[in-house]
Amino acid sequence: MQKLNNFLFLTFIMVLIVPLGVHAQSSLPKNIPEANLPKYHYLKPDSALGLPPKKKKTSEAPARAHQALNNNQKEILRKINNVYKIHIRAVSDEINNKPEAAEKNIMASLRAVHKLLQNDPSIKNNQRFKELYRTVYTEYTSFYGLDETKDHVQGKVFALQKELMSDKNDWMKGQYILPKNITKPKTQVPLTYNKHVDRHIAFFTRHHPKIMKKWLKRSNKYFPMMKKIFRQEGVPPSLVHLSMIESGLNPRARSWASAVGMWQFIRPTASRYGLKINWWVDERRDPVKATYAAARYLKHLHKIWGNWDLAMANYNLSTRGLKRAIREDGGKANYWKAYPYLPRETQGYVPGFIATTLIDRNASAFGFKKNYNVKPYNYEIVKVAPLMPLKKLAKAAGISTKKLKEYNPALLRWATPPGSKYSLKLPPGTKSRFLANYTKIPKDKRSKGIVVHTVHRGETLGYIAGKYGTTVHALFASNKGLTSTIYPGQKIIVPLQPGSSNTMASADPPDNHSTHHHSSGSHKGLAKVYYKVKRGDTIGAIAEWYDVRASQIRRWNHTSNTINIGERLAIYVPRDKKNYYKKVTNFSAAKKRKIEREQHKGVDITKKYLAHSSGSGTVNYVVHSHDTLSGIAKKFGVSVQSIKQANNLGSSRIYKGQHLKIVRGSVNYVVQKHDTLIQIAHAFGVSVRNLKKTNNLNGSRIYEGQHLRINPAN
Repeated sequence: MQKLNNFLFLTFIMVLIVPLGVHAQSSLPKNIPEANLPKYHYLKPDSALGLPPKKKKTSEAPARAHQALNNNQKEILRKINNVYKIHIRAVSDEINNKPEAAEKNIMASLRAVHKLLQNDPSIKNNQRFKELYRTVYTEYTSFYGLDETKDHVQGKVFALQKELMSDKNDWMKGQYILPKNITKPKTQVPLTYNKHVDRHIAFFTRHHPKIMKKWLKRSNKYFPMMKKIFRQEGVPPSLVHLSMIESGLNPRARSWASAVGMWQFIRPTASRYGLKINWWVDERRDPVKATYAAARYLKHLHKIWGNWDLAMANYNLSTRGLKRAIREDGGKANYWKAYPYLPRETQGYVPGFIATTLIDRNASAFGFKKNYNVKPYNYEIVKVAPLMPLKKLAKAAGISTKKLKEYNPALLRWATPPGSKYSLKLPPGTKSRFLANYTKIPKDKRSKGIVVHTVHRGETLGYIAGKYGTTVHALFASNKGLTSTIYPGQKIIVPLQPGSSNTMASADPPDNHSTHHHSSGSHKGLAKVYYKVKRGDTIGAIAEWYDVRASQIRRWNHTSNTINIGERLAIYVPRDKKNYYKKVTNFSAAKKRKIEREQHKGVDITKKYLAHSSGSGTVNYVVHSHDTLSGIAKKFGVSVQSIKQANNLGSSRIYKGQHLKIVRGSVNYVVQKHDTLIQIAHAFGVSVRNLKKTNNLNGSRIYEGQHLRINPAN
């Protein structure tokens, strides 16, 4: 009976709930737009991955929601799971302020993803792998602060590859017949002719002759240099034609899988063959260095197989993937026998190489020119100082910055990398002029775009990178030998990119000094205060000091992230805390850094740092190392001029140990770590007895964070 009652009760509940659910579903908008992924997601749709469009299912039965995994699916899932574990460790390291460990795990997850893709290119059809790829690459680009516009697919060759991998054969128009007057040159690499090569020749000569013409022009420029390097490395010169298939001879080519340059190296392989990749340079884009790396890589693969066809296939596919295809055919190491079992892109790799080689060697027969009168790739090298602005270097050579970048595509930033001297490539005939002008560049113009940051107590690399709008990786790249363990007083080079959205406050004053007015809207319960921008300030840091959002400051002042020294920013703060916030503009840099650290800990900064000033008097301040008059003025909330007048100073020059009179009210000092009463008394020119009496102290014991009132002598 009890069971029957329970059943009837549940039935009654279902009768009530189901119609509600149906009504709720029917009340939803019928056409919900599909959310687009942000631009910085590097996973591309199937079409961009070179996959044919999915065919719509018609009368098929709906797929089962839960199906048992076969052994192969389980193995793939295990591998994906292992990569996720590495990724989670990377995120944990970032949370725990361990940038080096985070970097290590981010790169490990990246390598693992590439390895999965190399071992089995068909895995990119797996939905779980797509999600993994998206997750790993988003973390990678976020950590390194990569410019999303630089990481999009670049190069028309990838659209061609996609078209070739499709089932289309429109360009064939029946059987394609080779011109009668072509020659098949004898080369170290066999040029097998078959229907697969036939299809590629027709594709390049009949379907896309304009693109083939562009590639042949580029070959006139780059092939002499590339063949010379291949001969030096003991690799058949004809293999340079692979670069046409890889990138269309485009030094800046970037695939969806982040393979870069003429020879399409992924990061792990590039590093293995000596190509440097960091925030400043990407040597995969250097035609000479990348060609040396490609020659050595191909030579290594030939040692594995003893066969150039298989070595080329292995350049495109992992060794494991190639061995699996060979095993499927029966175990004989022959490219053409293993062909049916290879991934689509690898199936087109060797035929594409043979096709471009035959077209290049028989250009006239296919309707192209043998020579397009393009000057061979040639250059002159000069050694230049680190962190030299490219604009200055281009001007010294008498060329445009664009032309300089064309000769130095490996340079990613506005300047040469820090550290040792950089070998800069110049157009032939410009070296003498450059050297004559280079020596005239003032030394203070040779390191524009950087600041030297002095580490303070409690700071981390992540904090410093955030403060200056750069990345942790940029700090590692700019400071040889830097580790995640930093100490107070340490000097760190911080690169700043002019004109970026995260740029520091400009050293130039604004064109006009008018104050931006806040946007219309309600500010009930809020009071307006102003902040005057100082050198080194960023919108993000200012937002931290006032406990508001950066977007609010931008909106209130109709501005972007680019701010100028001397600019006044209107900021709306709680009315009952106005007296505190209006003082922030006069706080010292050290005090503002302290505020940021306390903010991160969740401390109420308005209570912690509200300084009470009363009465009037004179502080006798003893100048310390690295003190400046403006810094002292900010510290005490007075003007530089008032200090000069009180001390009869004719200039702003001061020296260590000098005593300065600071005329102002009483001071509320927050005790720092390792402070002693004697040190504080000496710094403010008062006696220890005075400090004890003013603060009702029985002994000399003080603690970090304690507030001490300092009354100057009248």
